[in-house]
Amino acid sequence: MNLAEGVQLVSLGLLSFMMLGAALGVVLLTNVVYSAFLLGGTFISAAGIYLLLNADFVATAQVLIYVGAVNVLIIFAIMLVNKRQDFAPLPKAWIRKSATAVVCLGLFSLLTTMVLVTPWNLSAEVASADSSIIEIGKHFFTDFLLPFELASVLLLMALVGAIILARREFLPEESAVAVQQPILTLPERPRELAGVTPGSPDRTIASKPSDRNK
Repeated sequence: MNLAEGVQLVSLGLLSFMMLGAALGVVLLTNVVYSAFLLGGTFISAAGIYLLLNADFVATAQVLIYVGAVNVLIIFAIMLVNKRQDFAPLPKAWIRKSATAVVCLGLFSLLTTMVLVTPWNLSAEVASADSSIIEIGKHFFTDFLLPFELASVLLLMALVGAIILARREFLPEESAVAVQQPILTLPERPRELAGVTPGSPDRTIASKPSDRNK
């Protein structure tokens, strides 16, 4: 075993322990925010293992999609909800925890058995010098060009439909009668009549223009 193989083996062990510890923290911690951050650590550990396997495209997609989109969305949703009320204790909660532990142990034993039983034969073919991103790009634009373009058109149609649904304006019904709002006016201040003495009945002193000429 040379130095490169030793470094790769140690890195694989560290990433594996990191992934298992973060995954256990996601399941066992009661704080949802800490669980969401540890979920990001689990995704990053998986991306590191993909890099050790020379799967650079899968590692990049793991970081961009799961860590940069899904995990950030989960964290934002938790922070926006901002639930301050504690969870009420459920009666006989140990039954659910025991059933969850049994299912998890069963899945772990099944995966362990599959890893030990599967014959991992090493291929004698020499790996290509090109990265997986170059190989995937070549297949996308040669063999799978039509499905790739159809998927692009489908995503474009979904985006246009989402924009139309989000920007739909309110259309009033034709039978609805528009209700006119009353015009708001300020009450006028009562004008004092000229020549009216206090205590006397209201009468108009102003005479007609013809009476003034007499």
